[in-house]
Amino acid sequence: MKLPTDPARNLAALIRCPSVTPAEGGALQALEVMLKPLGFSVERPVFAESGTPDIENLYARRSGNGPHLMFAGHTDVVPVGDEAAWTHPPFAADVANGEMYGRGAVDMKGGIACFIAAVARHIDKNGGPKGSVSLLITGDEEGPAINGTTKLLDWAAAKGEKWDASIVGEPTNPDTLGDMIKIGRRGSLSGSVIVNGRQGHAAYPQLADNPVRGLMSLVDALLHPVFDKGTKDFQPTNLEVTSIDVGNPATNVIPAKATATFNIRFNDTWDAETIQAEIHNRLDQAAGRKKYRPGKKTPVDYELVWRDRPSHVFLTRDDKLIGTLSASVAAVVGKTPALSTSGGTSDARFIKDYCPVVEFGLVGKSMHMVDERVALADLETLTQIYERFIEDWFGQDLA
Repeated sequence: MKLPTDPARNLAALIRCPSVTPAEGGALQALEVMLKPLGFSVERPVFAESGTPDIENLYARRSGNGPHLMFAGHTDVVPVGDEAAWTHPPFAADVANGEMYGRGAVDMKGGIACFIAAVARHIDKNGGPKGSVSLLITGDEEGPAINGTTKLLDWAAAKGEKWDASIVGEPTNPDTLGDMIKIGRRGSLSGSVIVNGRQGHAAYPQLADNPVRGLMSLVDALLHPVFDKGTKDFQPTNLEVTSIDVGNPATNVIPAKATATFNIRFNDTWDAETIQAEIHNRLDQAAGRKKYRPGKKTPVDYELVWRDRPSHVFLTRDDKLIGTLSASVAAVVGKTPALSTSGGTSDARFIKDYCPVVEFGLVGKSMHMVDERVALADLETLTQIYERFIEDWFGQDLA
């Protein structure tokens, strides 16, 4: 049987699986077909939780005597949007002008396709690394991330699995392949501030209590002053108000309630508990201010609701993992990648609790866009980088 050494062929097989979250779409089955000839055992557990869709995941392992490397990623993709706006069908894997088009091409079926090709080439040339290689692949990264990586890690660990290092194949490079390795991420926390007022006629404000005025004071306190100026390894903490809503279609009615939703990305100056305490303190102080509520004797009546589970800030300091990957990138593309903690969250936030983890994959310019696509040359280059990393991280001893 022909080994899956061609990353473009691997990617085409994955793109043709319409695995929009939460659908498996055939993508995990396609991976199983690629991995079994390479000597991987493959399991596909399904996890469930009330109020969320059931999610099928994949864990594959090729065992050996030595360290254990995990490659992590996801086969689920975001919706295609307006399919008529695509130059090529989003699940056809068409190639034009040296690029392959399709949803998931860079985020992140392409990274998975390249890693499998790299492992296949290494096995074909050397017989396999001295150690174990596993793939931990979820179908829930683009969704609520409840029945995916976090439960798959718990499930594998309960079976006795332990890992020495992990690469997440997210598209980390902003412009060209080799630009950037992600060695950590800021934390993320979301919440809503709900201000309760008293409804009334806009012409008789003395008979009402406009919650929008109160909300303006609270939002002002959330946005100013800045939380910090950043640290050696991380960007400054930033809070963004993502929605303000009163649910009021009438122009002459003072509403009874106003809500602001926000997301905060925090660096290692804070943890989830201290940043929550800071926000509570800011809101409590602002509630008594009268800048926008002249004549009101009572403080703003508000409640703060935290949403979702917080994502915690982390920084990987594993010299072997980071140094070997950086050297592999430099050897293939001729430049040393920047080590960054920029951007949003990824499933690395779960993996960090089990082993050192970094992220490195394709160029992310077209991810989530209409006409998502990847250069075939980049698929080959990333495969070469992964192959060089596997060889150097495990060493030259063969299984």
